[in-house]
Amino acid sequence: MQPFRSVNVLGGPLEACGQDPVTGFYRDGHCATGYDDQGMHTVCAELTREFLDFSLARGNDLMTPVPAFGFPGLAAGDRWCLCAARWLEAYKAGVAPGVFLRATHEETLAVIPLDILKEHACDPTD
Repeated sequence: MQPFRSVNVLGGPLEACGQDPVTGFYRDGHCATGYDDQGMHTVCAELTREFLDFSLARGNDLMTPVPAFGFPGLAAGDRWCLCAARWLEAYKAGVAPGVFLRATHEETLAVIPLDILKEHACDPTD
């Protein structure tokens, strides 16, 4: 069950992040979060090869499929709900992928300031 309300970083309803592949901690296509989401998978990002390589170097291989867990493996261009702390780490390393603000959960703001997210916005912020 998802105990947190689904509001995006701009204060509106949380939009879907990705359905192909299906993303989200709850595998519903949204970057929703709750108390059981220890990694805070709340940042809707369009993955880049640079970020995927960065994540692999940090011990999180997002590219290799793991069929036993229904994980298809990811590629550049896929939209995926990333852990807020990992996205911030990538930002500091200069390899943060673009962010869809309307699909990024408001809990992200506990880790990443909105102005930094807006620097990487893939959707209009008006």
